[in-house]
Amino acid sequence: MKPTLQLRLHAGLTLTPQLQQSIRLLQLSTLELNQEITRLVQENPLLELDEGADRESYETDGQDTSLSAPELSAAAETDGIAETGKETDLQNDWPDEPIHADQELFFDTHRQGGDEDQDFSRLISHPTSLREHLLAQISLGQCDERKKKIAELLVDSLDDDGYLSQDLGELAGLLPAELEISVDDLESALDYVQQLDPPGVGARNLRECLSLQLLALPDNTPLRDEALKLVNTHLENFAAKNFPLLRRVLGCNEACLQSIYQLVTQLNPKPGDDFNVTTARHVIPDVIVARSDNSWVVQLNSGSVPRLRINDLYAGILKRHRSEATSMLMGQLKEARWLVRNLDQRTATILRVSQAIVDRQHAFLEQGETAIRPLVMREIAEMLELHESTISRVTSQKYIWTPHGIFELKYFFGSHIPAETGEAHSAIAVRGLIKRLIQDENRKKPLNDSQISQILAQQGIVIARRTVAKYREFMHIPPTNLRKML
Repeated sequence: MKPTLQLRLHAGLTLTPQLQQSIRLLQLSTLELNQEITRLVQENPLLELDEGADRESYETDGQDTSLSAPELSAAAETDGIAETGKETDLQNDWPDEPIHADQELFFDTHRQGGDEDQDFSRLISHPTSLREHLLAQISLGQCDERKKKIAELLVDSLDDDGYLSQDLGELAGLLPAELEISVDDLESALDYVQQLDPPGVGARNLRECLSLQLLALPDNTPLRDEALKLVNTHLENFAAKNFPLLRRVLGCNEACLQSIYQLVTQLNPKPGDDFNVTTARHVIPDVIVARSDNSWVVQLNSGSVPRLRINDLYAGILKRHRSEATSMLMGQLKEARWLVRNLDQRTATILRVSQAIVDRQHAFLEQGETAIRPLVMREIAEMLELHESTISRVTSQKYIWTPHGIFELKYFFGSHIPAETGEAHSAIAVRGLIKRLIQDENRKKPLNDSQISQILAQQGIVIARRTVAKYREFMHIPPTNLRKML
């Protein structure tokens, strides 16, 4: 065939760099966005943080501030910055203080007679680890130095929960032969470690851990011997809550068994857990829902994302002196303006989507999770004339503060369960009903999954027993036999 050239005209959408940046910023979480803003401010001298300006909120019931893809492409030809809406006057139930992940601590370094250069780092308290706590006790012990060294070796072999999971024979085989440390030496040192604080440390299994804690109690502790017998010989039946068998083998009545049960459950199965310092994960909500008259209105959390502005000094210089030498700075000026515009666009879109979700979940705000209604992203997308992928990006890792707590926006989307009355129920609401039924049950005769299914059927919600079990496991609620109490 002879090669030929053909000219075809077709309409298409090109993802410009500005549009790609808008989409990327939309899907970033608050933490990721703050890191991105910090990086861009450091790289672009035309950008600066607007720290002194008041935070502006966006109207959610006014004109549509979300730009479609063609509008974004058309806006790329201009250098203007999108204007924000006016602040909405709300009867806000949100507390007066701003929302921050951490509370700042300010020290007055200008006290009379004080040193302005005083170093306050010494005031910072560093938590003691389990290893440091045990080594400090060993160093003050009265045993010989060789035993102390072996005990320190065992301390280094403990896990975070305070257990010695490694077999002593294997540990002795790993040690150099010239140290001449036998299994008996390790056993003797382990007995010494198990007498240290916290009680139960150095145990090789749960049974030994609980026994060590019981032996550490005073000899006149009521029912200590019975509790030791239960832990050493009937721990599996105790975990399964086989109370009739325990009463028979221990030879006690229900009141006595209840006292033994309380004594054992007060023990700590993870003695090293108190020394494990975990950093709390603070969630900063992107938006806040507040009551305004008889409705719920969404506001921007002004403390979640810093505002940016163009550096007026540099922008004024570039406006007066345009030349080839300043072409790179002119490009950075255009990028800075696009970034400010895209950040405003991101905020406006989050507010619109959040308000649309709140309008459909007002029953949840009034009554809680049992009143949440079924909702899919397509419903919000059709109402706002946005694509479902945009709704997915907006609701991913974006959080909203409500009177019932802080939730991810994706939390309000879920499948529906049909009811006999024709009204569908949200799977989240059904899980809330199951949780409430279990919380109100008789602990001596807890409800099984079949009984919960029958109770829900009486309320018009028909779900199978295995569905109840699936929802119960999803909420980390133990089965009937493990919920039973004396």
